[in-house]
Amino acid sequence: MGRHFQVREAAMAATGAKKSALYMRASKEIYMAAKGGLPDPDSNLALRSAIDKFKGQSVPKDVIERAIKKAMGGEAEAYVEGRYEAFGPSGSLLIVDTLTDNVNRAFVDVRTAITRKGGHLATVAYNFTQAGILVFKGENPDQYGDALILSDVDITDISGHDGVIEIQVNPSSLNAAKVALKEMGIDDFEVCEITMLPNETIKLEGEDLDTFKALLDVLDELQDVQNVYHNVELT
Repeated sequence: MGRHFQVREAAMAATGAKKSALYMRASKEIYMAAKGGLPDPDSNLALRSAIDKFKGQSVPKDVIERAIKKAMGGEAEAYVEGRYEAFGPSGSLLIVDTLTDNVNRAFVDVRTAITRKGGHLATVAYNFTQAGILVFKGENPDQYGDALILSDVDITDISGHDGVIEIQVNPSSLNAAKVALKEMGIDDFEVCEITMLPNETIKLEGEDLDTFKALLDVLDELQDVQNVYHNVELT
């Protein structure tokens, strides 16, 4: 039962460029969350979610703390959210979210990356469904599922394999699910965020797969790209 959730490739970043881009994404998102409310994760749910998200991607504690301190200071930075949808190479579909201080740069960089790999911008979001995702180490998913149902969490899917449990919930239930799981002793989440899941996935092979992975690598290194969602099975 369930669809295996693929953690963003930045979590496995092997190059300095990818790590730098990941830390920049974390800094901007945490800064915006802290600036939009109290700079206290215990009372700011958006900030708590952002911190949990990037902890799951192995972002160092000092990067997180610097972003919060920056939000507490007098300096203000204006970041604008953007979303670009596209047909990628070999029938792939992509949604690219950006957070930038230069909208023109973000648009040109994303469009250039996609077109150079044979894709083009187009409306594809109807092929995806927004969902809350929680991934953590554990056994017996039914046990957690029953407890979440008793806590009035709207679960859409739950699965377990290799000592890892993945739970999908209605986006509005993400925080309630996290609270309920913490009451059951789950303190560390590999993933705890709202994401976009493809309604159907495709498999690519050979050069087609290599081209698609190369596109993900390029997008992963762009300074304005915040999230990339797609419909290609990478495992």
